[in-house]
Amino acid sequence: MRFLHTFFKALQTRASEGKFQDVRNLAILELFYSAGLRLSELRGVNRQDLDLLAGLVKVRGKARKERIVPVGDHAQLALREYERVRDMLCAKLGPKADRTAVFLNLRGKRISVRGIQQEVSKWLHQVDEGAGLSTHSLRHSFATHLLDAGADLRAVQELLGHASISTTQIYTHTSVERLKQVYKKAHPRA
Repeated sequence: MRFLHTFFKALQTRASEGKFQDVRNLAILELFYSAGLRLSELRGVNRQDLDLLAGLVKVRGKARKERIVPVGDHAQLALREYERVRDMLCAKLGPKADRTAVFLNLRGKRISVRGIQQEVSKWLHQVDEGAGLSTHSLRHSFATHLLDAGADLRAVQELLGHASISTTQIYTHTSVERLKQVYKKAHPRA
């Protein structure tokens, strides 16, 4: 958890300078972690899918299955700021800009999967270069933190868009270790 705090603080500092890519990258990373999205799901988010007033995003998952996922306060703030710089880029580029996609590259086109991977990897590498973190690490952290905080496994399954509960159970290993630590610390005869 400490790692994520440091990570997002660094991103916020950089984004506060107002450079399009930095503001966009903060919004991308906040949405990844806030909603536990897959890379392809994040890339596919359209402007009409995002409801920042309600704090929700409609996501198209595997097999084009749709689900609605909450968007946290930090992600909402980052996305609102990104909308502002995105609109400025679109105004500058005129009709060439993609007005459907949420996340754009500097040419005004929907950012590619590879483009997202490169930006996320660059930031994760800066924070902890030896950890081998990836876009999926944010999805994993999303699920693990929910389960550690007592979220229902079925609810996490729904949020992640898993067809099978056994896929979601992969994320419980960290929670089980945490429960064992709590047990040993708290139980008088552990």
